[in-house]
Amino acid sequence: MSQEILEKLTNSVIEGDVDAAIALTKEALHAGVEPMAIINQGLVPGMNVVGEKFTSGEYFLPNLVIAGSAMQQAMQLLEPELKERQQERTSSGKVVIGTVHGDIHEIGKSLVATMLSANGFEVLDLGVDVPTEVFLTKVIESGAQLVGLSALLTTTMTVQRDVIEALDDAGVRDRVKVLVGGAPVNQEWADSIGADGYAEDAMAAVALAKRLMGES
Repeated sequence: MSQEILEKLTNSVIEGDVDAAIALTKEALHAGVEPMAIINQGLVPGMNVVGEKFTSGEYFLPNLVIAGSAMQQAMQLLEPELKERQQERTSSGKVVIGTVHGDIHEIGKSLVATMLSANGFEVLDLGVDVPTEVFLTKVIESGAQLVGLSALLTTTMTVQRDVIEALDDAGVRDRVKVLVGGAPVNQEWADSIGADGYAEDAMAAVALAKRLMGES
């Protein structure tokens, strides 16, 4: 019975059916399925399939956005349950992520945050138009191992460099890996500003984050 619910939950994420994902998450909890099992056997497999379909070109950005929303809303139901049981997901690492100052583009950054969360990373999403000093403060406060900097405009790309320089000046650059991304950003730019890596989409960001955590 519970296995059937989890399979349906996986499919609801793949299909981007937010209402079904919420209803099935509630049903699974009501049936006594552990929150961790709902995440690891229901939600995460669905997001992984969506990521694969996106990479292969079968799915497009809207599919990824809707699936991400289904996962996020289900997680909102599960997080209080995890806290109540004093359970925590095994963390793949802690990530501070945001769109840099002067830039209000949300979608790409949010997708990366969702996919990282689906893959076990603890994500602190600072939102958009994030001042350099806020990135710095959050990295120091949280002890994050990774920082994700999104810039969608050629005029805000340089702020990625500003954040890296601020981390350097504060003496914390060596304890954190910096990932950069966004439409005008490429590997050459990442290398030139001293970032640890560049990812062109959410799936590539997850792979890069895992690799960098393996190196640290």
